[in-house]
Amino acid sequence: MNGYGATAPDRDQTRRLPLSGSEGAVQRCRDFSREALLDWHWLAVDGADWPDEEQVAVFEDVLLMVSELVTNACLHAPGGPRELRLRWDTVRLRIEVSDASPVPPELRPFADPAQPGGHGLRVVDRLARAWGSRLEDGGKAVWLEVPSPLVHRS
Repeated sequence: MNGYGATAPDRDQTRRLPLSGSEGAVQRCRDFSREALLDWHWLAVDGADWPDEEQVAVFEDVLLMVSELVTNACLHAPGGPRELRLRWDTVRLRIEVSDASPVPPELRPFADPAQPGGHGLRVVDRLARAWGSRLEDGGKAVWLEVPSPLVHRS
């Protein structure tokens, strides 16, 4: 169900996607996140023909940031990402990607925009309200937070 016209969800909902290996992980995580956001009514219309531009932009930004965190785990952590966690309390969304490496991610100096690689955390740094990492289970979880586009909607 896509949630159009439905009531708002209960507070503090969490979804988890266990992962094993890197193959196909980015697309699985994007699909999983898309479904969660739709279930949580991130593109609710409230009588309009289509969600407003801000809602759509934040929705797409979230999917991009999920892709960046998962890609980093695929590239830099042994075994790739372990789990994707999404937690939404109707005010903010927290995204976490866990992996087996205890090494925290570092924001690299600005890379040549014409060259591939090295831009993922810059994207996250620019789009997320906050981001960071914490040690867990012999590895780490890299997290980010974004405000819900529904909170400030008129």
